[in-house]
Amino acid sequence: MEDIKEETEEKSVQANERLGLVMEGGAMRGLFTCGVIDVFMEQGMEFDGAVGTSAGATFGCNIKSRQIGRALRYNKRFCRDKRYAGLSNLIRTGNLFDAEFCYHDIPYIYDIWDEKTFAENPMEFYTVSTDVETGKPVYYKCGDGGKEDIEWIRASASMPLLSRIVEIGGRKLLDGGIGDSVALKFMQKRGYGRNVVILTQPKGYEKKPNSMLPLFKVIYRRYPEFIKAVANRHIRYNEMVKYIEQQEALGRAFVIRPPEALNIGRMEKDPEKLQSVYDLGRETALKAADRIKELGFCRT
Repeated sequence: MEDIKEETEEKSVQANERLGLVMEGGAMRGLFTCGVIDVFMEQGMEFDGAVGTSAGATFGCNIKSRQIGRALRYNKRFCRDKRYAGLSNLIRTGNLFDAEFCYHDIPYIYDIWDEKTFAENPMEFYTVSTDVETGKPVYYKCGDGGKEDIEWIRASASMPLLSRIVEIGGRKLLDGGIGDSVALKFMQKRGYGRNVVILTQPKGYEKKPNSMLPLFKVIYRRYPEFIKAVANRHIRYNEMVKYIEQQEALGRAFVIRPPEALNIGRMEKDPEKLQSVYDLGRETALKAADRIKELGFCRT
C-alpha cells in the first residue's frame, strides 16, 4: 500500500518504459471496460501493469486472473437477485451491493475467482480507494488475489451513501473515484510511460458538481476532508480528462472510450442492457486493437 502525492512533473517516454492499463470506474458502465479487456485477452494483448478505480477494479481484476467473460457472466446471472443488489440490502446492511454475497459467495461459490492465476500472472495490479479521513486517494498493489486483496477491491468500489465505510489496516476507505477517478498520473509515476486508458464516458463529457453534496455534509460530517474531496471532484475529473487528451496527443496514452453515453443504471436489472454495453466495449476494442499493437501500447 502506498500514498502518492500528486505531482505535475511529466516523465519522458522511453522505449524501455513499462506499458500500463488504466481503467475508470462508473458502476455498471464498467461492463464497457469488461468488453474491452476481454478482447485484449482474446488477442493476447498484455500489459506490464494495470490500475482500476471502483468498477475498474472489481471488473478489471479479471484481466490479471485471465478470466474472459467472468464479470459479464455473474452480473447477468445475479442482476435481478436481491442478494446481489437492492434497497433491502441497503436497509439491512448499509450496502446497496451486499458485501458478503458479492465478495465471498460469488467469487468462492458461484463463479470461482482464479486466485492461483491472479497470483502467478506477473502483471502488477493496483486498486484506488479514498481515505475518508484525509480525502486523498490510496493506491494498493494487490498480491496473491486472496481475501485481503478482495477487501481492497471492495473498498475501491464502495460507493458513498450506498456503502458502509470499509476499514483496512487502520484506514477508513470508500470509492476510489472520489480521490482519483482515472489514475493515469499514478501509473506514469510508477514508470509506465505508455498507457492504454479505458474511459466509460464519451468524448466531450464534462462532470458537473455533485447534486447530493448537502446530504454528504450530513452523513459524513465527521470527515470534512472527504466532503471537500466530494465537492471538488468534478473539477479534478475534468482537469484529468484534459490531461489525458494532452497525453494522447503526445503519444503517451491511447484512449478507448464509448462513442456515446452508455445510459445504464448503477444497479441495472436488465441483462440485455448489460450485454449491450459489454458488446459496445468489444466492438470499440476490436476497432482499436490493431492500432494499439502497431503503436506498441501492449505486448503480444
